Amino acid sequence: MAEAVRDLRSWLEVLAKDGRLLQAKPELALRFELAAISKATENENAVIFPRPGGHSIPVVSNILADRQWMADALGISSSELLKRFMQAVRNPLKSVEVSQASAQEVVHDKPDLLQQLPIPTHNELDSGPYISAGILISRNPETGVQNLSIHRCQISAANKLGVLLLPRHTLAYAHRAAAKKVPLEVAIVIGVDPATLLASQAIVPLDYDELEIAGALHGKPVDVVKCRTNNVRVPANAEIVIEGRIIPDEREPEGPFGEFPQYYGPRIDSHVLHVDAVTHRRNPVFHTIVGGSTEHLLLGGIAREATILDQLQRMFPDVKDVHLARGGVCRYHLVVQLEKRSEGQAKNVILGAFATHYDIKQVVVVDCDVNIHDPIEVQWAVATRFQADRDLVIVPGAQGSKLDPSARSGVSTKMGLDATVPLDADPSHFLRIRVPGQDDVNFDELKPCTSLEKLLG
Repeated sequence: MAEAVRDLRSWLEVLAKDGRLLQAKPELALRFELAAISKATENENAVIFPRPGGHSIPVVSNILADRQWMADALGISSSELLKRFMQAVRNPLKSVEVSQASAQEVVHDKPDLLQQLPIPTHNELDSGPYISAGILISRNPETGVQNLSIHRCQISAANKLGVLLLPRHTLAYAHRAAAKKVPLEVAIVIGVDPATLLASQAIVPLDYDELEIAGALHGKPVDVVKCRTNNVRVPANAEIVIEGRIIPDEREPEGPFGEFPQYYGPRIDSHVLHVDAVTHRRNPVFHTIVGGSTEHLLLGGIAREATILDQLQRMFPDVKDVHLARGGVCRYHLVVQLEKRSEGQAKNVILGAFATHYDIKQVVVVDCDVNIHDPIEVQWAVATRFQADRDLVIVPGAQGSKLDPSARSGVSTKMGLDATVPLDADPSHFLRIRVPGQDDVNFDELKPCTSLEKLLG
């Protein structure tokens, strides 16, 4: 098994060697132009942008354009991806603190974010430049345990950010700091390896440091260094670190911003982060993620799949695999592969799946002969094995995603489809057609036809 890459630069070298990294022409505009190229290439290539907007720091995007890319970064096959992630969550590796780090080779004690960093504006109605691929590391003011998560961060001033905190762990830490009437110490880390990005999306209990999950994914502990202006520990080999504080009870307008459902999150009064310092490597690289892009969806989707599979298999050992479909923005539509043993089992799995994460609004349960990663196969199973009067489950008035524009203030109706074959069916009734030898075809023996006239005589 190959080793997981340990920093962003190593991963970019892999992509370049394999022909998966494109180089854009220099000095493209940070407003829209950079994002336009990123979106046009999002499913095929990573892109590096030299001197964007005339800035000396290059920008890179699309570093995870496919599920296989994440597996490659971990040194495993794509079929092992969820299993590897679940193992890392169960067996974290404690980080190792170091005294010196490349992430602090250059220090800006007087932050001026737009002057010091090449921060793009992505979508048409975004309220301005956003840090969209930065991992926000917050520190529990009571226990000192850290949390990793990705938040949208609007540049509000030279040394100030508007940060959307949804009801998860960072917000819980912010509430605890506010109760003590102290700021919440944080850092935003930009430019890390794929495993650390993936670990930041883990769905784990409060006070579970995702950097330790990243260490397990690497197979080695993550080296961390203490920030210069607060007690937060950050990956020592990060490209860029923004150190700061989230101030209790301070709110300012933030948004709109293009979110993962591919709609705009609205303008609201969000938390305010005051920046105390910016540090970075010599000649750093700035990573950005275009809102609603493939990279945006995959990062959250893979981590959620692993957590959902783990939870479902604890309740239902016959569940074999799960997949959050791209058409459901890797959040809302779940497909479950089940080795069905009793009638009614699929409906129980549907209800169990809704309980694993409030974002899920549609669950399709299929048999083991259906490839859950192929949307055509899944739709075929629904078309030929599902009847609405018999196999449909509807749960009205449930908690859903507040970013789903069809929900009512986050209240959603859930739908489950049992697309499994009835156990008492005549075996010949649902026998799939099959062409013998199809799986053994040697495509190297098939050549382009260059002269039809010569062939036909």
